Amino acid sequence: MSVFVSLHEKGLPFRIDAIDLEAGANLQPPFTRTSATRRVPTLVHGDFSLSESSAISEYLEDVFPDSGLRLYPADPQQRARARQVQAWLRSDLLPIRVERSTEVVFYGATKSPLSAQAQAAVEKLYAAADMWLAHGTDGLCGEWCIADVDLALMLNRLRLHGDPMPQRLAEYARRQWARPSVQLWVNHARPPL
Repeated sequence: MSVFVSLHEKGLPFRIDAIDLEAGANLQPPFTRTSATRRVPTLVHGDFSLSESSAISEYLEDVFPDSGLRLYPADPQQRARARQVQAWLRSDLLPIRVERSTEVVFYGATKSPLSAQAQAAVEKLYAAADMWLAHGTDGLCGEWCIADVDLALMLNRLRLHGDPMPQRLAEYARRQWARPSVQLWVNHARPPL
């Protein structure tokens, strides 16, 4: 999702080639020749390919600095904060990602109540998000950046399922979700579950 949003925010033309993960297409040639990590998304730019969402967004920012909007803040500390948030959301909070997968977000799937481990991860997520958003602006870094998309996705795993959430975080998640580039992804055609 964040790569799709990054490409739209940068105003860059692109094509999506769907990969059937359920059938293991990411483990078969020709995809394995394109993606050394065999992961999606994988960006192919000329003869260069790159996997991992945040690495792709950083690459797009570096290669196309004058296209569209900035994906990361210009201020080094704020840029570091955005990268920290992205890395943390992808490397921690596993119980939330397992118990509130993106099927909840994009297919409306409902799951059982959160386990004790997931509830502890939720409390950690809410405390961190509350601290980062304390300055009262619409974005993590004082203005929108691509890390806002990642944080909103994590929050929306819970909000869209109906799990309790502080009002301020729910409003932030709603605002980020309303962004036109995000709505393009939310409304993107998906195969049935």
